[in-house]
Amino acid sequence: MIRITKIFTFETAHVLYNYDGKCKNMHGHSYKLFVTVKGNPINDISNVKNGMVVDFGDIKKIVKEEIVDVWDHAVLLNALTPHKELGEDLEQKGHKVIYCNYQPTCENMLYNIAEKIKNKLPSHVQLAYLKLHETENSYGEWFAEENS
Repeated sequence: MIRITKIFTFETAHVLYNYDGKCKNMHGHSYKLFVTVKGNPINDISNVKNGMVVDFGDIKKIVKEEIVDVWDHAVLLNALTPHKELGEDLEQKGHKVIYCNYQPTCENMLYNIAEKIKNKLPSHVQLAYLKLHETENSYGEWFAEENS
């Protein structure tokens, strides 16, 4: 079993409803996402992906389509709170808003990212690990063995 990792960056804003600190105000982060998958390398000389668990390009395509291109330069808001009205106002003014059914913390974003990626991976590849840096020195981690 081999693990491979691809790293992504994106800029996203969020606002935390009913939070008791600064993050109750809308603000943005330069997120850094580490995506680790695992599997056995293909052992078939006639296969164009011979020797690979999965092509890094395939991981890039999935993560860009499901996360980066969707969330980059957007605002994540909890649609189950009065922040939905804030989102609607921002949309009317031309801003990109992503409505979540959760508080858009680093922790909850990791759960959402995991689900989106797992659903798109080839059957012989498993999502093993995610790390999401919200800042250079603050991050959350998701481990497959703890989330079965």
